[in-house]
Amino acid sequence: MSHNTWIHRGVRVLVRPLAKTPVTPNQITVLRLLTGLAAVFCFAIADPVRWIYWGVGLFVLSMLLDRADGELARLTGKYSAFGHKLDLISDALINGLVFVGIGWGVMRTTDLGVWALAMGVAAGAGVATILWLVMRMEAADGERAGELEGAAGFDPDDGILAVPVAMLFGLGYWLIIAAAIGAPGFAIYMFWKFRRERRMDAG
Repeated sequence: MSHNTWIHRGVRVLVRPLAKTPVTPNQITVLRLLTGLAAVFCFAIADPVRWIYWGVGLFVLSMLLDRADGELARLTGKYSAFGHKLDLISDALINGLVFVGIGWGVMRTTDLGVWALAMGVAAGAGVATILWLVMRMEAADGERAGELEGAAGFDPDDGILAVPVAMLFGLGYWLIIAAAIGAPGFAIYMFWKFRRERRMDAG
């Protein structure tokens, strides 16, 4: 993941005043985790629709905090292997559980029924698998080994923006279907990438 995307640049301006305070990157990561879990809860309730709006706001905040912890670490030099792993685990939990929460909400409010929850679990499992593969790559080749390059000020990780946008416009039904296909599909791609690099190293 690039550290100079448009989102990172915006967050960097907001985080800079924190560099001279006792706030640590790990504290921001924990706050990211808590706001993300609150968003999952709101998406799962879903009805009345105000819960979805709360979920959108909390998820966007959680996503910005996800960028903020790394920015603060780079600004202050307060970087640690533990903090990096905590960040990855928080990403996996929130980005995986959000689809389970959305699936639960869609199950309760549409004709997809229990299939919506099953698709949410499939999407969440795909996200968790991607994290596991990234951690395997980093263990084998060093930190950042599992990252994918971005372009035009965006990177693949910014794709999570589709979640609040889709939910804001009432597209949770279609989002959960797309995520059930896309997340496991991307996990398969990452597994192929990992295996190919292992074969190249062995050769």
